[in-house]
Amino acid sequence: MTEVSRRVRWLTDTEMLAWRSYIVSTLKLRQRLHRELTDQHDVSLTDYEVLVCLSMAEDGSMRMTELAQLLGSTKSRLSHQVARMEEAGYLRRGKDPRDRRGVTAELTQEGEGLLERSAPTHVEGVREHFVDLLTTEEQLLLGEVFSRVLAHLTELED
Repeated sequence: MTEVSRRVRWLTDTEMLAWRSYIVSTLKLRQRLHRELTDQHDVSLTDYEVLVCLSMAEDGSMRMTELAQLLGSTKSRLSHQVARMEEAGYLRRGKDPRDRRGVTAELTQEGEGLLERSAPTHVEGVREHFVDLLTTEEQLLLGEVFSRVLAHLTELED
């Protein structure tokens, strides 16, 4: 064993089980939710998430930088995604009225309609493949745990 290997805090079997189960299950869950949305509504999970974020904004509009943060995305990746969604008619880009240098994404009527039609499918999938598999106590614990992880990662970005 090398000196570097001896200094590493390798994962225990319990830690490895938690880590691998989390990684693989979240990937499979996102793939399943994506498949259900595309099969039934021809919308990707990532596009659906953009629609949800914009629908939560007071006026259905949000600065691209804020939207990227909410989605855990980069501005570059989001810009490509928004361009595709704009071309499809689900949203439009504009200038931020508070800061003309900023760019906003705004939900269109077509985007609102797509969200309204696809939301029941998404919620049913989240319930079937995640929420209903957990007790209330487990839901609370996961909420606490991943809020702490998110706060830590967000702090690192600053």
